[in-house]
This record gives sequence, C-alpha cells and structure tokens, in this order.
Amino acid sequence: MTDLIPPTTSRVADRTDADINARIRRQTEANVAYFAKCGAQAISERLRELDREWDVERLLEANAATIALTGLCLGSLVNRRWFLLPAVVGGFLLQHAVQGWCPPIPIFRRLGMRTQTEIEQERYALKAMRGDFANIPRDGDDRTAAVLNAVRA
Repeated sequence: MTDLIPPTTSRVADRTDADINARIRRQTEANVAYFAKCGAQAISERLRELDREWDVERLLEANAATIALTGLCLGSLVNRRWFLLPAVVGGFLLQHAVQGWCPPIPIFRRLGMRTQTEIEQERYALKAMRGDFANIPRDGDDRTAAVLNAVRA
C-alpha cells in the first residue's frame, strides 16, 4: 500500500509507471558509462550540463505559472470564466505537492524529464568516477570538511 503523502525525494518516481522509471534509469546508467570512458574533462562538462538541467518539478512549476497567468489575463480581458483556469492549476499544484502526481507529470516523464533525485544520482556517480571521493579520510577532524568539499565540487 502506498502512503497518501509519500516522501519528498521519491514521490514523483513512486507515482510514475515502472517502465518509464526503468527507461529513465537505463538512460542515466548509459550516460554514466559513456562519460566514464571519456575522462575527467568530459565528466566536468557533463556536470556543468547537469547543473542547468531542468527537473520535472521545475518544468511543472513553469508551465503551471504560465497557464495561471494566461488565465488571469484572459479573465481580465476576454471573459471572466477564464478565472477558473488558475483555480484548476492551483488545485493540480496542490495535488502534486501532496501526492507527487498531477495530470502533466506522466506526459513529462514519458518525455524523459527526470526528478532532481535522478539528476543527482547521475551527478554523484560521475563525481565518483572522476575520483572526487577518493581522498576522503576514513576518520579524523578533516573528514567532515573533506566530505563537504567533495560534494560541493
């Protein structure tokens, strides 16, 4: 049985079809394998690309804001019925915030849009391949600083 309010880090993937999740996972694995063969410079470039990659929630928020603003403009200029559009969008955003699902999410996921967690999985796999975590001491006072420096790099 699934939770009514799933964990933030897995709520979208939990509500996504298993085949779509598997396809996204395979693509991430292929990306890591490809860049692992290309060397540290290519990995660094890929990490910069990942910094700019929009996750599915950012895409949803941008689309919802655009639709809501359009509804407000049309409601003000054309017909008051358009004011329903921002209300519907707000309801969908609330549903997404609580459950991790709303009508556009399956479409975005089918298009290959990843969650922030999925993007971060690729990021940390590439950082490990590049050797960012190789020099972290197993114990001692410098360990915390070394770990934080490695994840920030």
